[in-house]
Amino acid sequence: MEPYTPEKLPIDLASINWSKITKKVSEASAALAYYNGILEAIVNPSIFLTPLETKEAVLSSRIEGTVTTIDEVLKFEADLKPESISKQNDIIEVLNYRQATRLARDWLKKGMTFNLTLICAIQKELMQGVRGKDKHPGEIRKEQVWVGPQGCTMDEATYVPPEPLGLKAYLNNLVDFMNIKDQEELIQTAIMHAQFEVIHPFYDGNGRTGRILIPLYLWCKDRISSPSFYISEYFDENRDQYIHNLRRISELKDWEEWIFFFLQAVAVQAKRNAEKAKQVLDLYANMRKKIVEITKSPNVMKVVDTLFTTPIVKRSDLINFSGVEANSAHRIIAKLKKEKILSIIQEHSGRSPEILVFDALYRLIR
Repeated sequence: MEPYTPEKLPIDLASINWSKITKKVSEASAALAYYNGILEAIVNPSIFLTPLETKEAVLSSRIEGTVTTIDEVLKFEADLKPESISKQNDIIEVLNYRQATRLARDWLKKGMTFNLTLICAIQKELMQGVRGKDKHPGEIRKEQVWVGPQGCTMDEATYVPPEPLGLKAYLNNLVDFMNIKDQEELIQTAIMHAQFEVIHPFYDGNGRTGRILIPLYLWCKDRISSPSFYISEYFDENRDQYIHNLRRISELKDWEEWIFFFLQAVAVQAKRNAEKAKQVLDLYANMRKKIVEITKSPNVMKVVDTLFTTPIVKRSDLINFSGVEANSAHRIIAKLKKEKILSIIQEHSGRSPEILVFDALYRLIR
């Protein structure tokens, strides 16, 4: 199999079924606008929706074969670590994904441009201390690679990405395309993601890097007010179709089916994201009222905010993260345990700390 030569962007889309695509653009745009309305009601979505951000990292990583759950990740962060080193490495990959997303978000918040340097920084963060850490993280590959069953030859590969000598030109063309302002943004995002995956610029982490770019790009295009859009659930549920439609681009130059699939993913996940975010908001409003009544404490909202960020937490971390004076925090925690708002998943014993779970949010995000 010969290395693929990507089409130069922008793609000529004159031959696609615009009636079919336009209808799906309208559906996806309406769903995304509804979700964004809920997003705008959240004071600090980058913090408030942290558990959903973690779930996105779990699902995007799972598409690439990383086997872990949001339950395991949240427990790991609270010092409940699995015995298996392999399992720990999987969890660290997920945490790297979340950290890479935050790094990129902070980069763009500072007014820095969406460019190749940012893309390389995202990939480098993904590879920190995990599989792929020795494959020149953050650097554009300098060797030919191919995709297929483990141990297969280039002739047996299911896909052979472009030759390394042309990668910089393809990537520069991609970044130029991303900065075009007269495109329909959802279609532009679909093409951006697919073209990045087709180029396959890194030795490892291309799929995860490409999926991180999606919410960031929608945010930069002002389609969402925060880069808190979680699309990997649909890709994970429809993994075979996701890969199949991407592959049809390199095999048949079939952009129509990919764009339609991507728009469907946006439409479905925008509705799901809206429902989940609304459930989090409703829970927050209910808990705020309930916990204030239970504790009669002026400091309780700091504890509530911490629980919505980290629903599984060590007692000591809950006190430290909330910034509440220790004696007050202990009294608040005791009342919340008595009312079964907090449960113990690990008792304090010797060097093992007490670990608590905020049950209502924990059930919601699982």
